[in-house]
Amino acid sequence: MSDTSIRSLRPVPDAETRLMFRTIHGHRRAFRMAGEGPALLLIHGIGDNSSTWTEIIPHLAENYTVIAPDLLGHGCSDKPRADYSIAAYANAMRDLLSAVGIDRVTVVGHSLGGGVAMQFAYQFPQMVDRLVLVAAGGVTTDVHPLLRLASIPVLNEALKLLRIPGAIPTVRFMGNALSRLNGIRLHSGKILHDTPDLVRVLSELYDPAAHAAFLRTLRAVVDWRGQVVTMLDRSYLVENIPVQIIWGDRDTVIPVSHAHLAHAAISGSHLEVFRGAGHFPFRDDPMRFLRTLEDFLSGTHPSYFDEAWWRQMLDSRGDESTVTGGVHIGTATRDAMGTDAMGIDAVGVDAMGTDKRSMT
Repeated sequence: MSDTSIRSLRPVPDAETRLMFRTIHGHRRAFRMAGEGPALLLIHGIGDNSSTWTEIIPHLAENYTVIAPDLLGHGCSDKPRADYSIAAYANAMRDLLSAVGIDRVTVVGHSLGGGVAMQFAYQFPQMVDRLVLVAAGGVTTDVHPLLRLASIPVLNEALKLLRIPGAIPTVRFMGNALSRLNGIRLHSGKILHDTPDLVRVLSELYDPAAHAAFLRTLRAVVDWRGQVVTMLDRSYLVENIPVQIIWGDRDTVIPVSHAHLAHAAISGSHLEVFRGAGHFPFRDDPMRFLRTLEDFLSGTHPSYFDEAWWRQMLDSRGDESTVTGGVHIGTATRDAMGTDAMGIDAVGVDAMGTDKRSMT
């Protein structure tokens, strides 16, 4: 598929989405909101912001109410010294939706936002119609080596170089140059595929507050060994929610193998792998992304939260049997939930990563 066809979006009226603001718990939250109809919540990835969705928001807004926030610490939202955990972000999504009068929503989460989407479904299942996980974080440990390095206190000091005068224009120039090289995304292999978008994200970290918020967010989900959170142990709790998984087969940030793990672990989920796309499939191939999302929305019914079923699942599948999808899923879950290895060996850890000696 050529770059021209990839970027060929049908024109829509009022294509520019504008930022809105709402102060919640004393912090200003920025978000984009457009359209009418069933609600879609679009959650961006780490270091990114709601502008990453601007190419597709107008199209979705023809039939849906679309709300795309800048997560706290990102974009035009405030960047306080605060809790940047996945659970805190899920709480913030609940509060923002409540503030704008939305009770139920289909959650579309990209990268870190995919982890937030799964956490939101876990914390507030009664608010979720459907889940769409796009190159989602929080499946198992693998992640781009640069993110692992950036989580290390000494090495992440290199990001402060972005504050040097002239650094940001240089970074942006390099990203634009890579974007303009004909065929680089299609013919250079995986290594450079996501570089332009990663450069775009990094160029936003010149501000000290943004830099600090990025590091707090990163350290909540990644350490030197990789991702430190996983959805695999609780994936059975979304079996009653329609789930669409979308990934690019050239993803250099989170391997496409995570898509297959999540698909196997989430019973009844739909999987779409975009050939030739990277970590940002909705930017690499927005038309296909829109078709996949719209087909999923029109072809599934919103979930119904059954509290009795939820209690039964927690009671009957709250141990090793929660790991579904085969032996490889169980192995991935144990790897993702391993201990910090400070004197604890495999003999002292059960199948779900619990230190058995602390329970005696």
